[in-house]
Amino acid sequence: MQQLRTPHVVVVMGVAGTGKTTIGPLLAARLGVPYAEGDDFHPQANIAKMSAGTPLQDEDRWPWLDAIGTWAHGRAGLGGVVSSSALKRSYRDRLRAVAPGVVFVHLTGDRALIEERMSHRQGHFMPTGLLDSQFATLQPLQPDEAGIAVDVTGSPEEIAARAVKALDALPHPAG
Repeated sequence: MQQLRTPHVVVVMGVAGTGKTTIGPLLAARLGVPYAEGDDFHPQANIAKMSAGTPLQDEDRWPWLDAIGTWAHGRAGLGGVVSSSALKRSYRDRLRAVAPGVVFVHLTGDRALIEERMSHRQGHFMPTGLLDSQFATLQPLQPDEAGIAVDVTGSPEEIAARAVKALDALPHPAG
C-alpha cells in the first residue's frame, strides 16, 4: 500500500453512522499521519446528553469544536486526520477559525444504508433515533469550502481509497 505524505489536516465529517470512526483511521494510515477521534473531545456532559437521546445544542458544541480545532491547528503543516460530524456550515467555520487550513472529507450516503450500519454498531452512545435530527441539521459542503464529498457505499478500504484519490487532486496548502 502506497503511503502518501500530505500537509493537509483533514476533518472527516458526516452524519452519525457514515463511518467517520472507521474511515478516519484508515485514511490517516494511508496518508501516513496521526488520527484523532472527534468523540474523544466531547465533554462528559455532551456524551450524557447524546446517550439519553437528547440532541446537542450549538452552545454544547462550541467547546467541543474549539478542542478539535486546537488539535487540528497543532497539526498544521504536519498533516493529520480528525473526525467531527461538522454538520453545519457554522461548525465548519468555527473549526476553520481555529485551524484555517483544514480540509473536509464529507462522508455521504443513503439514509437507509446509514441506518442499517448504525443498527449493527456496538458500544456507541449515538442512538439511531437521532439520525433524523442529524440529517435535518446537515448542511453539505459549499463550493467555497475546501473539501470533498465521498460516497460511503462499498468497503471501508474502498471508501478510504476514494478519499485519498480525491484529496490528492486538491491543491496542497501553502507552507
